[in-house]
Amino acid sequence: MKTYTMDAIRNIAVMGHGKCGKTTLTEAMLFNAGVVDRLGNVADGTTVTDFDAEETKRGFSISTAVAPIEWKDMKYNMIDTPGFFDFVGGVKEGLRAADSALVVLSGRSGVSVGTEQVFKYAKKKGVPTMFFVNKIDDPRADYTKTLEEMKAVFGKSVTPFVYPIQEDGEFKGFVDIVDMTARRYDGIYRVEMPVPDGMADVIEPLREMIMEAVAETDEELMVKYFNGEEFTFDEIKQAIRTGVKDGSIYPVYCGSGQNNIGVRSLMDGMGKYLPAPSEIEEIARVADTAEPVEIVQSETETTAAVVFKTIVDPYVGKLSLFRVYSGEVKSDSMLYNPNKAVEEKIGKVYTICGKKQSEAKSIKAGDIGCVAKLDATKTGDTLCQKGKNIILTGIEFPTPVLSMAVKPKAKGDEEKIISGLMKLTDEDPTFSVTNNTETKQTLINGQGEQHIDVLISKLQSKYGVNVILEEPIVPYRETIRKKATVEGKHKKQSGGHGQYGHVKIEFEPGISEEMLFEEKVFGGSVPKNYFPAVEKGLRDSCAKGVLAGYPVVNLKATLLDGSYHPVDSSEMAFKTAASIAYKEGLKQADPVLLEPIGYLKAYVPESIMGDIIGDINKRRGRIMGMGESGKDGLNLIEAEVPMSEMFKYATDLRSMSQGRGMFDFTFVRYEQAPSNVAEAVIAKAKQDE
Repeated sequence: MKTYTMDAIRNIAVMGHGKCGKTTLTEAMLFNAGVVDRLGNVADGTTVTDFDAEETKRGFSISTAVAPIEWKDMKYNMIDTPGFFDFVGGVKEGLRAADSALVVLSGRSGVSVGTEQVFKYAKKKGVPTMFFVNKIDDPRADYTKTLEEMKAVFGKSVTPFVYPIQEDGEFKGFVDIVDMTARRYDGIYRVEMPVPDGMADVIEPLREMIMEAVAETDEELMVKYFNGEEFTFDEIKQAIRTGVKDGSIYPVYCGSGQNNIGVRSLMDGMGKYLPAPSEIEEIARVADTAEPVEIVQSETETTAAVVFKTIVDPYVGKLSLFRVYSGEVKSDSMLYNPNKAVEEKIGKVYTICGKKQSEAKSIKAGDIGCVAKLDATKTGDTLCQKGKNIILTGIEFPTPVLSMAVKPKAKGDEEKIISGLMKLTDEDPTFSVTNNTETKQTLINGQGEQHIDVLISKLQSKYGVNVILEEPIVPYRETIRKKATVEGKHKKQSGGHGQYGHVKIEFEPGISEEMLFEEKVFGGSVPKNYFPAVEKGLRDSCAKGVLAGYPVVNLKATLLDGSYHPVDSSEMAFKTAASIAYKEGLKQADPVLLEPIGYLKAYVPESIMGDIIGDINKRRGRIMGMGESGKDGLNLIEAEVPMSEMFKYATDLRSMSQGRGMFDFTFVRYEQAPSNVAEAVIAKAKQDE
């Protein structure tokens, strides 16, 4: 593949709801450009961009993949992104490298929730957007209805550039509204033809819509429009480019990726109307001061690039995909990573198409490439010339919303599990691994059940580790509600020195989570040198309560009295005596189980607030407030909910809100568990003993 200047490059993120046909559309583009000699199929696992074993097995995209295409003296870097919510990290990665977005939606199902979400991501990043209504040859497709939905959801900027030709209810071709020509399809072949008779009533209002949008981009064009003068094609093209860039025009194309219909027209439109890298403003920040600074995207500037994706192969190692914003990334060079404050040796650099890598001398500004075996650099990091002292904007990944505990099927695989999971975090920053020292569980925290299922499958296929998934153990606590005074005596004689320790301790509710220890011993009944042993025995005992074995909190213990033996007493004996007193004292002091309570902020559409509130009530939650959130037009519900009731809430909320809802949940405090909950927890603890 030859080297292209920035003006001839287009970096385009292909986005949309799952199963809308993004990968199939990308495959059709690759076929039209001659990159592949036959159309691959998602179901057969033969597409270029769904090359991962998990994608082949499951039949949908899991991660972002790049496919460069040469088309009419231009280069398109098509960035195929996942469509399902659990793999939103791939969408964020793809958008970071893109200068524009191609949002794909099905003409059969119209605007889906995933379509809305990816459009919001594109709008938030400020990238120009184009739509492709796919599967238009399906008998159930309705282009007019889909356009109406798009205008209702995405606004008046939605502008159809093509319109289908229907004969006897079947799709036969489409009219290009911009240049007023028509194309008829005979199988995969297309024939140019005049606009069919009888379509003027449909086409003229749509063309007038485009002309109005063109006129609004420039004052001179507005005057010309009001004077009834015709625009030249160059004026129309330039005005559309301006409108697409500033977001006042969202061009809409239609066709079928599966049957390669309308794809060439879309490819022509992408080159004509989407912006080049040099037209997009890129803001970085000064590494030392965080002061914003605009990057001049030029091949003659010093090098600055951002790593937007990492691929980890157990045999090849780590592969870092990067987008160059200025200068060039050369083979056999040194670049500086200001995020980690280290220099990185750049070996060979490659262009990448799916999983295929092609060696290149350098990757120039505006283009995308990859490099192997960077030591410290991770996804979102900047690579630049040392001394440039800037950090390009990274990637804001969503925080995990679902946790599952993992344990090995085979004994001794604990280290292999951690090693494999940590390598997977390099590849996928949307999940994390934590070790709960209290419950002794390793937790994998991800975006949903499907996400975690894929990670576990990768752990097995890539690193040969089989694991069992379990629900995380809820970290309950125990405490007491009244005062009790007890004695603990440890006496043992087995020849030679014996063991003797005797204490009298008062237990009562404390004011702090950590145990408070005091002594009020008079007359030396317990020598001072044994006080630390008594305290140590009590603190060690607090790790396990008398009800269900959970840690004890809010406890005050006062050593009142006791006795000792001048020969047989020891620190160990008094420590044991304190432990005996603890067990008996807590039983007498009305012990109760405490459950962790979290603060929930649920962001949901107004139309389903009643359902969400009802669900929170079923989870024993207390509503604390409601109102507008200012976040994507969603309403906010605030509540306190027991953490034991929030397992898989991410999945349930996604189902209730059709994927539109989101939430934050953080621990706030412990409070006494209801008797039925406590009884169940205690019974299970005794069963597990």
